[in-house]
Amino acid sequence: MSRDEIEALQLARLQETVSYAYSRVPLYQRKFDEAGVRPEDLKELDDLAKFPYTTKEDLRQEYPFGMFAVPMDQVARIHASSGTTGRPTVVGYTKQDLDTWATIVARCFRASGVRPGMKVHNAYGYGLFTGGLGAHAGIEKLGATVIPMSGGQTEKQIQLIQDFAPDAICCTPTYLLTIGDAMMHKGLDPRETSLKYAVLGAEPWTNEMRAELEEMFGLKASDIYGLSEVMGPGVAGESVETQDGSHIWEDHFRPEIVDPFDLTRTMADGEQGELVFTSLTKQALPIIRYRTKDLSTLLPGTARPGHRRMARISGRTDDMIILRGVNLFPSQIEEIALRIPELSPHFQLILTRPEGKRMDDLTVRIEPREGLTPEQRAAAGTTLKQQIKIHIGSSCTIDVVEPGSLERSNGKLRRIYDLRGQA
Repeated sequence: MSRDEIEALQLARLQETVSYAYSRVPLYQRKFDEAGVRPEDLKELDDLAKFPYTTKEDLRQEYPFGMFAVPMDQVARIHASSGTTGRPTVVGYTKQDLDTWATIVARCFRASGVRPGMKVHNAYGYGLFTGGLGAHAGIEKLGATVIPMSGGQTEKQIQLIQDFAPDAICCTPTYLLTIGDAMMHKGLDPRETSLKYAVLGAEPWTNEMRAELEEMFGLKASDIYGLSEVMGPGVAGESVETQDGSHIWEDHFRPEIVDPFDLTRTMADGEQGELVFTSLTKQALPIIRYRTKDLSTLLPGTARPGHRRMARISGRTDDMIILRGVNLFPSQIEEIALRIPELSPHFQLILTRPEGKRMDDLTVRIEPREGLTPEQRAAAGTTLKQQIKIHIGSSCTIDVVEPGSLERSNGKLRRIYDLRGQA
């Protein structure tokens, strides 16, 4: 579809969705009424900015099923977040929602190089997390063969990759790194596997991490983006030919970029800010202007010209560290570290506040590459400290630890350890 055709379709679907949500979801009726807007106020695409945001806290307050727009007998499946920081967010799907979801995930896998008849090793976690089952349905919809391994059991992952000879793998980027490291520790060469493509998502990752994984496995790695509150994986996907950011499937979602520090300000294409999504076709849980907390930029389409791209996620507002007045994200540390040949992608950020001090301290714990002398490790740590100061503008402590000593990913990897206030 052309850009004009997509925007005409978006307006029609937006008008339907806003009216549908207002009439069926009490939360939206309350929020619209409090904001003084009605569904009929949406006459053009820019009018969406008049409507209130939806947040993760809204979904938690409506726990478990208050956000559903259909009776429970029309809900074909329920997913939920882990709920580790409070009540989980619960999402539901009708049969049509599940078919739509499978279709957009299939688009993502095809864009990433996967074709009908290929075998895909699915190492996303199954269960209430949307990753495993979402990817599974999309792989089947595409006509490829899914190997439903799920997450964890790294030794078994390696065995099945060797025995089943999949063409592609899907998981988080840090878990693919874990698999590659484990292979090398067993004396296996990851480049000798059958894998040609990797479809990676569920956590921010940099182009430097992509280069690391592509070199490690001898494959092409592409991004897939999504979040359960909007649909699950498949909201956007990257083309293997261009690898220049994920195209958003704008016939199903309307994206915006807003200023996270001034939510009344909508950013123009090309300006960085917080991603906000409105669903256009969801039945069980329509979502209006959902604040993702992900920081990105909207760009014109390339491989899929009618659909805009989102630049690679640079971080999350809730992962942002404010260190002595300077904002920094784990992805910035990853980008800098992987430009230093002696350092590996395995690192942790430790935040502390020494007793009696008003300022926080940041320690970067990072593993070196194998085979370095103590002098080479120390020199690499000094270089990292200097580069962080130059590019981010803040001082930190660098702790170059033994190779293999830091926690490895079994899915989503924890990068930040906030020890402030702890003895």
